[in-house]
Amino acid sequence: MAGKVLAVLRITTGLVFGWAFLDKLFGLGYATASENAWINGGSPTKGFLGHLDHGPLASMFQSWAGAWWADTLFMLGLAGIAFALVAGIGLRVAAASTTLMMLLMWAAEWPLDQTTNTGEPTMSTNPILDYHIIYALVAITLAVLAAGNTWGLGKRWAAIPIVRHNPWLR
Repeated sequence: MAGKVLAVLRITTGLVFGWAFLDKLFGLGYATASENAWINGGSPTKGFLGHLDHGPLASMFQSWAGAWWADTLFMLGLAGIAFALVAGIGLRVAAASTTLMMLLMWAAEWPLDQTTNTGEPTMSTNPILDYHIIYALVAITLAVLAAGNTWGLGKRWAAIPIVRHNPWLR
């Protein structure tokens, strides 16, 4: 039973990342308008990073907003994490990638601040734990518990010679 629950958690978490990728790629009208879609010349990082208004790293993250390398790495990360989680393969790499992405996004939002640089409330609900940390912990848990073995390709993936000789690829 636990394997099935983990499989549902793995697949649904993968679909969250997959949706974010598709919305930013095609501008499905939720977080990203059609005219801001990546395929229409928009930037998947400009809206989030470009509007940061607090935190000690805000200027660094703002300088990354819209950079081709930031857009490309962000989109590759979203797609790779989504694919790995849904398929149940490469969960260790996916956990490391998810953790890095989520910690960077946590640092960009800087929930430790209660007010912005202009004195407005940041709307942070918890100064330490937020959904970025939870997603990272979920990805780590899925990798540690080999959640790709139920309703996924984890066992087949682990049997591939290069993966068998390089356990970090599991």
